[in-house]
Formats: sequence, structure tokens, C-alpha cells
Amino acid sequence: MVNLYPEAIPEGGKEAAFLQRCPGLRKIATAGIGPVRGLWAFKDQLYAVSGNKFYQLDNITYVPTELGSVGGAGPVSMADNGTQLFIAANGSSYIWNSSTKVFKPITDPDFPGAVTVGFIDGYFVFNEPNSQKLWVTSLYDGDAIDPLDFASAEGNPDNIVALIVDHREVWVFGTNTVEVWYDSGAADFPLQRIQGAFNEIGLAAAFSLAKMDNRLFWLGADARGHGMVYVANGYTGRRISTHAVEWQIQSYGDLTGAIGYTYQQDGHSFYMLTFPTANGGKGATWCYDAATEMWHERAGLVNFEFTRHQTNCQQYFQDQNIVGDAYNGNIYVFDTDVYSDNTQSQKWLRSWRALPTGQNDLTRSAHHALQLDCETGVGLTAPGPGFVNILATEILEDILTEDLVNTLLLSEGPEGLGIGTDPQIMLRWSDDGGHTWSNEHWRSLGRRGEYGTRVYWQRLGMTVKLRDRVYEVSMTDPVKIAILGAELHSSRSAS
Repeated sequence: MVNLYPEAIPEGGKEAAFLQRCPGLRKIATAGIGPVRGLWAFKDQLYAVSGNKFYQLDNITYVPTELGSVGGAGPVSMADNGTQLFIAANGSSYIWNSSTKVFKPITDPDFPGAVTVGFIDGYFVFNEPNSQKLWVTSLYDGDAIDPLDFASAEGNPDNIVALIVDHREVWVFGTNTVEVWYDSGAADFPLQRIQGAFNEIGLAAAFSLAKMDNRLFWLGADARGHGMVYVANGYTGRRISTHAVEWQIQSYGDLTGAIGYTYQQDGHSFYMLTFPTANGGKGATWCYDAATEMWHERAGLVNFEFTRHQTNCQQYFQDQNIVGDAYNGNIYVFDTDVYSDNTQSQKWLRSWRALPTGQNDLTRSAHHALQLDCETGVGLTAPGPGFVNILATEILEDILTEDLVNTLLLSEGPEGLGIGTDPQIMLRWSDDGGHTWSNEHWRSLGRRGEYGTRVYWQRLGMTVKLRDRVYEVSMTDPVKIAILGAELHSSRSAS
């Protein structure tokens, strides 16, 4: 599943579940040149680090105001104490004071730099780069650091990768281990280890660590390997990645740059895990749905190829899931009623084996017809967003197929052309395990109001080679999609 996820129906539905389209991106602002390295909301204001600038966005119009400069590159970690916002930029760090409206770097001579930061009981707590040390600032003052206000995570001689505060406890992640600290109230240094809260599952990427559903999620590593995804279970970790997902992750090479964030929408809690350098630089994004405990892929579409999802970070603000772009300064809302990514095509895809597991006896079979059980009659009344971009790209690359030309000519809109007025689902199949594929076969999902449309293909040929067929359906039209299932009519061959 790419850009699709399952929605379970507890009772009374036609089927037990259906597949629905992942939310699209609706742009609300552009802050600088990007990428958007972090978002944070407090005091009824939204803040963003984009490129090397720090912005405050108007809480009505989202117009950005530049407040200062931020060094470094890559994601930032942020936390606030109600008045001050601490921005850790993997070394150099900064404080925004919402009362005095002053933004400045932390210049205390005892400040060693910070990779990640959290807040607990009036203190900012952070980890020093390339060390075993975690520090606390002065009480409610991120500008002031006592040279003795640090401790070392010494349960194992691995450096601290990142830390996160959860349920008033500080989880300290090393490369191979995790230990948990709490605020003991001690005068010399307030944090102490929780006895027994130590396990040998480390953190592969500092910014893969995220919090959701009263639990922590992270990309794991230890002395024996890396590439598994975990969720906190008490003070230990429970593996949630599958062998298939892990095989993909471990093929990506260097995992230290992985980025994770979480969000909740329509009763689903999603953990988004992006690998920016995977697949030759195109990247890859995997998404875990805690509601169903299933994985799917999220993807952008560039030159008709899947890439990583274009978002880097998330913040819930004014009842909306706000996300930042990984390539520029755009800031979006995850919108379930938008079926494109900032007017660019969002392609969804679902593939499956024609015969269920255990039912393929390697006999040749004739596939007579395939019907997709889905909601129809969802065509747009006007050309969908992204039409001009799609058409221009198609023409420039000189790849207008006969099917596409016919679709464009039949669609409504300016000059008789449009995308989404007569949405088309594309079917293709593979008889050799997905190595090679047939041509695409297009069928209409139905113009607006054509609810009786059948999405139906006939004469699909014989299975050959491995005698095991894989089907794939996909679509780029910006319309709603709800897939309940598929019905295949086939018969075995005598030969």
C-alpha cells in the first residue's frame, strides 16, 4: 500500500474494512527558503525553523515574521518552559523569550552545545554532542548553565544519541542502550537513574525518536545490528516492524539521518519514519498506524517515480496537523479532503497476489474478469488541482499515451481538458513475481454522480512463467477513493 491505509469497520459495514486515501497537503504559508527543520507551538503562537532562520507565524493568516538566525543543518529539537523556547541545533542552541521578545544564541561559557532538549519540572534537560553527558539548565532559565549541572549515562559506555521527556521521566538513548532518569529533587543535580529501568536497545537515529499514544517510538540499534522499529513497553521496547519492512530499512545503508514524527487524525495515530538518502537519494517513508498495527508507505511523486514523503516535521496547532516541507519553506496542513500534495499529483497504489496464500498449486489458470469493489461516481465538477502541472510535464516528456489523450479529451474543464472529472484507475499485472509488468489498462471510476459505474476488466489472459500473478491498481486523479475489495473470476487450465 502506498498512500493508502485501512479503516476498520467495527460492525454493520459491507466489509470488515476498506482502504482510504492518505491526506493531501494544503499549503498555508511559506517561511523562508527551507527546508523546514522544526515546528513548535506555545503561547498560542506557531514557530518554525526554516533554513537558517527562525520565524513566528501569525495565528490567523500564518504570515511569517523573521525573528533571528539559527546555525547548523538538519532537524532541530525544541522545548519550552512556558516563557522561553529552547532550540537545540546539534551544537549551537538558542533561546526565544516570549515575554521580552528577544531571540539570541546561548552564550553561557559553560554551555557545551545540545543535540536534543526536553523540559521537566522547570528545567531544560539536554544532551551534549558526542558524549555521555546530560545537562540541566537553571530553574526556568535556559540561558544559565552551571558547570556542575551534568551527569553521565554510564550504564553502558556508549554515547548519548538523544533524549526525550515522557511522563515526567527522561529517557536517555545511547547507541546501544536506554536508561531512564527521574527528578529526585536532589540539591546538587536533580536527576537520578531509575533502578532497573535499563535495557539494551539503543537508538539508530537521533530524530527518529517520537512520542504518541502515551508511548515512545524509535528506530532501534544495539550491539548486534540495527533497523528494527520499537515502541516502549514499560521500560523496555517491543518490536513493531515486520520482516519485510526491516528488509527494506536495512537496504538503505546509513540510517543515522532517519527522521520520525507522529500525528493523530480521525482516530488513527501515525508514526512517520523517513529515510532521506534511501533509494539513490529519492528517499523512502514508512508509516505505522497504531490503530490497526499495520504499515504502509507514504510517498511523493517526482517525474512519475515515488520519492520520500515531502514532509519533515509536525506540530498540532489550532485543531490542525501542521507539517513542514523537506525541500523548501512551505508549511502545510494534512487535509483528508485534499487529494493532491500542494497541487502536485499524489499517486496511490495497491498490489496483491491474485491467489491467497496457500491456494496456488502452480497450475496454469485463465483470468476472465476482475472487478474492483469501490466507491464510484466521485469525479470532480471542475479540473482538479495539479492539472496544469501534470499536463505540462506529460507534454514536455512526450509520453502522452493513447489512453491519456482520450481521457484528457473526454474530460470537462477549460478547453475541454481536465484531470479528475472522469477519474481513471490503472490496472497492470505481473506473472513473474513483480519483475516485469503488463501495460496499464484504464477504467473510469465514474463522473460526478455516476454511482452505478462498475470498475471492471475482462480477458486478462493466462498465467505463465511462475504461474503466480500479482495485480496492481493505482491512480493519480485528485478524487476520493474507498476500496472495499476485488473479485477475480478465473479457471484452471487443463495443461
